Amino acid sequence: MQAIDTPFSPAAERNKQPILDVLRTVLPPRGRALEIASGTGQHLGWFAAALPHWDWQPSDMVAAALPGIDAVARQPGRPNVRPPLRLDVCDNPWPSQGPAFDLPFDLVYCANMIHIAPWACCVGLMAGCARHLAADGRLVTYGPYFESGVAPAAGNLAFDRSLRERDPQWGVRQLDDVAACAAQAGLGLLERHAMPANNLLLVWGRPAA
Repeated sequence: MQAIDTPFSPAAERNKQPILDVLRTVLPPRGRALEIASGTGQHLGWFAAALPHWDWQPSDMVAAALPGIDAVARQPGRPNVRPPLRLDVCDNPWPSQGPAFDLPFDLVYCANMIHIAPWACCVGLMAGCARHLAADGRLVTYGPYFESGVAPAAGNLAFDRSLRERDPQWGVRQLDDVAACAAQAGLGLLERHAMPANNLLLVWGRPAA
């Protein structure tokens, strides 16, 4: 049997508990969650073990990443994690491959994607969440942002330069631009949580919810 490559992210390992601490204050006791850009699967595996009454659906745009996500997130003792699906946020409908999402999600979780992707992916994320979130559902995004009136951290400036050198379409986003994109999809910023290493955890939802 061929061994499954299970990539490991030191950053994900460091920030998974601080993110979980905030999720515990944001989420109800149970619900259905979709993770966008699951990557290594470390976040979702950690959350699923800590929040067993939530049903978790991992996904990633890169089909080759799905076996690794499956191996990490769906370890024994995590029956609340579904098999990962290929999902490109720019596609309509979601997912790109696999069964259709017939029921709405109470949570869509997306970490470290908006800045490591073209701007069209932010637009696709917000539009897809407008389609697939429950009426009182929440989109949670995590990562670095630039904020109006807030001096940017030196580390975020350097990170932004490195991202744009790798791909001119990438880069740390202005929070005002992301909020405007969300507003076009009918979503508003409900909560802002400062996180370690100059990151933000942002909670989005329908303003009337």
